[in-house]
Amino acid sequence: MENFVVTFARGFGSGGKEIASILAKELGIHCYENRILTLASQMSGLDEKLFQEVNEKMRTSGGFSNFMKGLPRSKSYISRNEKFASDDKLFEYQSKIIENLAEQESCVIVGKCADYVLKGRPNVVSVYIEAPRAFCVQRTIEHMGVTKEVANATITQTDKFRADYYKYYTHGNYWTNPVNYDLTLNSEKVGIEGCVKLIEQYLIIKGFITQEMIKED
Repeated sequence: MENFVVTFARGFGSGGKEIASILAKELGIHCYENRILTLASQMSGLDEKLFQEVNEKMRTSGGFSNFMKGLPRSKSYISRNEKFASDDKLFEYQSKIIENLAEQESCVIVGKCADYVLKGRPNVVSVYIEAPRAFCVQRTIEHMGVTKEVANATITQTDKFRADYYKYYTHGNYWTNPVNYDLTLNSEKVGIEGCVKLIEQYLIIKGFITQEMIKED
């Protein structure tokens, strides 16, 4: 069976990252998010000679995915109080990394305009997770240990950053447009586990997995 990729876009606090992580675990594949940015950040500052050295390390470290697994996670690449500022070089490297992953393995990729970068590939399923504001606020309070006011501000600022980022790098498309995605799910109505199950069933319908491939706890 050929490689497949599931991309995730998500509203802050909707549980999209958790859904992506659970899906990857149950399918026995990797979930990539911040390590993509870590490597892209390193590459974007390298001269040609150093870039070739990085490529050589990737070839000799047991494959591209093994190289990615060895990278540290980027802890806070989005400053919640900063406006979006474009970095075309960074996005160029990031896109190359996403394309490389899609060619080499089945995986889950969170954010990074991955649905747009991999647009048109028959082995890609794109998912958008959203939920009502009150649900996202409550989840943010519980997961970050912040006040309701801080949760609201964080959601507003982060979603604005993501919308501006997506619009810039997709040349005017908007992040919440449902036609960008195979599936758009409301995590409050469907539930976190329910979203995972629906995505798995869609992957079965598409012929990417079988029921027997799902590893449930």
